[in-house]
Amino acid sequence: MYKLEAETDAMWSFVQKKANKPWIWLTMDATTRQIMAFHVGDRSRASAKALRASIPKVSQDHATFHTDQYDVYKSVIPAERHKAITKQARTTNHIERFNNTLRQRLSRLVRDTLSFSKKVENHIGAIKFFMCHYNLEKATALPV
Repeated sequence: MYKLEAETDAMWSFVQKKANKPWIWLTMDATTRQIMAFHVGDRSRASAKALRASIPKVSQDHATFHTDQYDVYKSVIPAERHKAITKQARTTNHIERFNNTLRQRLSRLVRDTLSFSKKVENHIGAIKFFMCHYNLEKATALPV
């Protein structure tokens, strides 16, 4: 039986200059490894709520969300749907690996780079384009 489980994490990036740090909030389906939702914003409760709102309703209601120990998740995800874990539990290793993949494949997310985003809209567009391509690759790799 298919059990809905998701991994949620956030990673920082920058636009224009390193002092301007929007955070990329991500939720990944733990079974299919597809990105379910993402949000670009600050590292606040409001951004976590925006990420949660962009997750499909069926997943919001039935999935178990594995996150790190960041306190904001506790106030946004209902307790019966939330599992805050430590790094040793290794239930968020796929989303952490995806963060590394994002940094490697999108040069604008690399810490020391010459190809950075000058506008937040372009930053979001590049991330959205990459995630659509990534999800399509994952969809064609799934067994029928």
